[in-house]
Amino acid sequence: MFGVFDRWYQRKFSDPNAMMLLMLIIVTAVILLVWGGILLPVIVSAIIAYLLDWPVTHLHKRGINRTLATSITLIIFILISILMLIGIVPIISKQSINLVQEMPLIWDSAQKWLASLPRKYPDLIEVDYIKNAMASLNQRIVGIGQQVISISVSSIGNLAALLIYMILVPLMVFFMLKDKELFLKSISRVLPNERRLISQVGEEMNLQIANYIRGKVIEILIVGGLTSAAFAFMDLRYSLLLGVLVGFSVLIPYIGAAVVTIPVAIVGLFQFGVGPEFWYLMLVYTIIQALDGNVIVPVLFSEAVSLHPLYIIIAVLVFGGMWGFWGVFFAIPLATLVKAVIAAWSSPVEADSGPELIETK
Repeated sequence: MFGVFDRWYQRKFSDPNAMMLLMLIIVTAVILLVWGGILLPVIVSAIIAYLLDWPVTHLHKRGINRTLATSITLIIFILISILMLIGIVPIISKQSINLVQEMPLIWDSAQKWLASLPRKYPDLIEVDYIKNAMASLNQRIVGIGQQVISISVSSIGNLAALLIYMILVPLMVFFMLKDKELFLKSISRVLPNERRLISQVGEEMNLQIANYIRGKVIEILIVGGLTSAAFAFMDLRYSLLLGVLVGFSVLIPYIGAAVVTIPVAIVGLFQFGVGPEFWYLMLVYTIIQALDGNVIVPVLFSEAVSLHPLYIIIAVLVFGGMWGFWGVFFAIPLATLVKAVIAAWSSPVEADSGPELIETK
């Protein structure tokens, strides 16, 4: 038994490059677990910098100074973000308030429908079972309402931090884009000389993360905009709010689409009832989900490493449980990182060619 373990250890970790890669992964994971909350503005800034690096690089290739290219790109990004916030956030806030105010009516209609089931199906459903189920659901709803109120109150204290982030994040994004080569050289000097596998994994993950962030943002905008327009055309109430929910649901593959179906179906049932309009709504929603999975995702993520759906779901559960929203957002790149690390460890040992600089594309 120990001989098998020893041979496995010698095969995988006798290479100094493999040990350096393992140490880097452990140190990075510890830093994120311990200081992840403090470093959140830096992580957000790095995500935005990845998103904006493509236009900055193309402007720089056309002869524009990198500082000027960074300034132009960042200003346009901030202006678009402000216009979207001014145009969308007030509508979403109003629709959210209206939906919360109508929730008692929706729940009352649901209770009446549940109470009518024993009369329609006396042989299958008992009255006591329905009463117990409704009492249990009422208790759960009250508990959820209390949690929402407590979260809303506690979030007031985060407004000051949000204002600070609105100043710090754009500044950090500007310097990350403007002095990208300087930071890369600094990182290269810190890394150990035995970094063949680190460079191999770093180059692959840099391309994967850049493609993923840009593709995911575009996917959210397309799916959210298409859904909002379709719901508005069908005169569905809270069309923009539901469209935004559907757009952000693509962050969680497979699970998000299933979860967001519930509010769409509830609002449709409350407004249209079980009739042709409701089934048309669900048909349109199903078509949009099919287009996302079979057309939009393959086009946007054609360069991404394919992962089995089971691995993606496991990655969402594991990394989402560890790092919350950002763990869910980066579940696929992190799963790809695990795959790249395993592939690097499985690759044959090569002669070390000396220090390399990890480049971004």
